[in-house]
Amino acid sequence: MEEPKTNPIMKIAIPLEGGCLADHFGHCEQFALIDANPDTKAILQITRVTPPPHEPGLLPRWLHEQGVQIIIAGGMGQRALSLFAENGITVRSGLPGRTAEELAKAFLEGGLNSGPAACERHERGCHG
Repeated sequence: MEEPKTNPIMKIAIPLEGGCLADHFGHCEQFALIDANPDTKAILQITRVTPPPHEPGLLPRWLHEQGVQIIIAGGMGQRALSLFAENGITVRSGLPGRTAEELAKAFLEGGLNSGPAACERHERGCHG
């Protein structure tokens, strides 16, 4: 008897500013929504979407509706962390200046820490 196959596809969200990880996810230009296979560590598809206008608490719900399970963020406050957790989205920290593909690959290979950097940082990370 064959075991039922599970869908190994996961969806990762990465806030972007100028094509790189945005320091402030709530005010980013776009989100990269990445379909990936964690078993094979393969990126299957990257779609860039414009988020709805910023409103406190909206992005965790909106990303949950998009099927996102992981968000890779630069800076995030404690309240945002709680809202993502309530929506079943795991938060990982990424390095400013990295593209969505670089960050997704690092995550799939186990190279990102849990939790984001504190949001007090206001440096622009997409220049390097």
